[in-house]
Amino acid sequence: MRVVGKTESFTDHSRPTDALDSPSIARYFLRVNILVTGGVGFIGSHVCERLLEIGHAVCALDDLNDFYDPAIKQNTLRELQSRAQSFSFVHADITNRSEVDEVLGSMAFDQIIHLAARAGVQPSLEEPALYQRVNVEGTVNLLESAREHSVNKITVASSSSVYGVNSKVPFSEADPIFSAISPYAASKLACEALGHVYHHVHGMDICMLRFFTVYGPRQRPDLAIHKFARLMHTGQPIPVYGDGNTSRDYTYVDDTVDGVVAATEKEFGFEIINLGESQTVELKRLIELIEQAMGVKAEINRQPAQPGDVPITFANIEKAQDLLGYSPQTKIEDGIPRFIEWFRQQNP
Repeated sequence: MRVVGKTESFTDHSRPTDALDSPSIARYFLRVNILVTGGVGFIGSHVCERLLEIGHAVCALDDLNDFYDPAIKQNTLRELQSRAQSFSFVHADITNRSEVDEVLGSMAFDQIIHLAARAGVQPSLEEPALYQRVNVEGTVNLLESAREHSVNKITVASSSSVYGVNSKVPFSEADPIFSAISPYAASKLACEALGHVYHHVHGMDICMLRFFTVYGPRQRPDLAIHKFARLMHTGQPIPVYGDGNTSRDYTYVDDTVDGVVAATEKEFGFEIINLGESQTVELKRLIELIEQAMGVKAEINRQPAQPGDVPITFANIEKAQDLLGYSPQTKIEDGIPRFIEWFRQQNP
């Protein structure tokens, strides 16, 4: 385990403090120490930024693995280190129980936001054992260590993938879950079950957040929006699997972060909550929006449908609205141009 220190203060990129319809917003008055696993990844880095802006002390844990170019996370880490003296970083692996114990034993954390995972449906089909080890065993390591070190509040990232091929739309947290069709989805279902066990047996406060197709600045380069933009930028064809009619509930990262932060501010016992836009967009329409934002016409490379892909994701967010005051602000028509603006800054 390697701990990296802090540097100077930060530029304020926060959303308006009334972005969530919460009357108290107690977070602005109570500083807590929060461990964010996966804290220099796509979603994790945005969560860390928001927590720092609020005034919390944040420790990001990440193993900086080579799932994609580690230099991307190294650049993100430098950005985070430049933001606040209350930020620290630990280079550690959640699959290594002794490293997790060392982290939790060396710092007094008030709560944990657990975002570290191997992500992606297609890669999980190629390496199912790796996804089991990181996502399931890694989560067990974290829950056990948190229990032993009396860290009782944990917010955990789950995924819309757990719904599988669900004929009922929009997807509700109360829907029966029997149709996961990838090792990634199965690993996230296992994490949800483990969360319930640790709540029921040990009284831990655990909130599982089902993310729906998050996009925005720093999105992983293997994900569709970033991948399409990169290929179009270099004049290469983009792969389209199937007929292009698949639909996704694309959720801008700032909206997802709103929900994550709101979940840290309440006690739930145990809850599972959808975080989506509650609006579906067909793949063909997504490509049109990227074309418009980039001013480039995409060349389409038609491919057969991929195993593990679902035809639609669509979040019912009534529970998030009721429990978290969650209200997504960014429509896809606004979010794609924001992403492309960031992409162009990274690829002049």
